[in-house]
Amino acid sequence: MIVVLWGVSGCGKSTVGARLAVDLNWTFHDADDFHPAANVNKMRQGVPLEDADRYPWLAQLKVLLCDINARGSNAVLACSALKQDYRDRLGIDQVNICGVQLHGTQAVIQARLAQRNHAFMSERLLASQFATLESSATGLQLDIDLSPPELSARIIAALSLEKSL
Repeated sequence: MIVVLWGVSGCGKSTVGARLAVDLNWTFHDADDFHPAANVNKMRQGVPLEDADRYPWLAQLKVLLCDINARGSNAVLACSALKQDYRDRLGIDQVNICGVQLHGTQAVIQARLAQRNHAFMSERLLASQFATLESSATGLQLDIDLSPPELSARIIAALSLEKSL
């Protein structure tokens, strides 16, 4: 199984995803590590990515997820996946690939972003991410007011995952 944690920048995808992977003894992947240089350069300059920028990146992530499933492995992926189209392209089906949205208010996330230093994701892009964000009618949705350990525990319980430590 694969769990994809998704949401806007600063919602805790990487932090919670890494924690969840440790709790489950699964592999963790951060979608930011797969962005091509052109995307990284745009974001460093505060320029929002467009669909045309994201589609090759999402295709690369889909190959990764298909490979993980083909091997019968388990993994956690932190990925913005802001639109339903993006989640569909990743193959989130709530069976083999489960989507979990981490959500919070723009004010809370803005405050978080002001406290961190990301390699290329500028807090100036947050408004464009919220403008792009499409909630999902399926999958688990968790409020980021909970701590990473609490979020991990809720994901494990909600998805009936077994800890393999």
